[in-house]
Amino acid sequence: MKEAVILLSGGMDSATLIGYCLENEIQPHCLNINYGQKHQREIDSAKSIAKFYDFPFTSLDLSIIRGLLSGSALTDDIDVPEGYYKHETMKSTVVPNRNAILLSIGAGYAISLKADYIMIGAHGGDHDIYPDCRREFLEPLNDAFREGNYHKVNIRAPFLYDTKSNIVQRGIKYNIPYELTWTCYNGGKKACGKCGSCIERLEAFKNNGIEDPLEYEK
Repeated sequence: MKEAVILLSGGMDSATLIGYCLENEIQPHCLNINYGQKHQREIDSAKSIAKFYDFPFTSLDLSIIRGLLSGSALTDDIDVPEGYYKHETMKSTVVPNRNAILLSIGAGYAISLKADYIMIGAHGGDHDIYPDCRREFLEPLNDAFREGNYHKVNIRAPFLYDTKSNIVQRGIKYNIPYELTWTCYNGGKKACGKCGSCIERLEAFKNNGIEDPLEYEK
């Protein structure tokens, strides 16, 4: 059986990666990285998801780098924009070089395990806003990892061209416990239902004809 390190953020996309692994007979090793994000609730979600499946789980506290990754609404004292995903508003949620940092750590872990893949839940809806969720970024980084190490690990992003609705459709088939996931960019006890991330999630469930099991403020 092949093995993979999953960057398990606690969100819907990375949780659905677990179902993808099970369908494709890949053994997941779940890795969650705290980079100082304000929505710390997703870290607890990642732990709950890994516990639900009884998969190996590692949590790494890198919150010390928060001060270096400035200028993002996810790490700084900047309001998270509300409303639909639009480039000019949601651009404020970009964290500098985030996926390069997370994937580098995940790749090192995967290489140490002699695993086959490092997996990330980047999807088609991310492309316009987040440059580090695009094929043009992931493919050269994958080449660099393979050239720079004796053990050849590959980046896998199986949802790279899926919409959020497509991912929920997959997750329904995989029986993913979406009630354990966290999507909201705000750090409240309940999801705000107003930020771009919440709206995209709510629409994905609506498009699949089912109710989102997450509790919202309104």
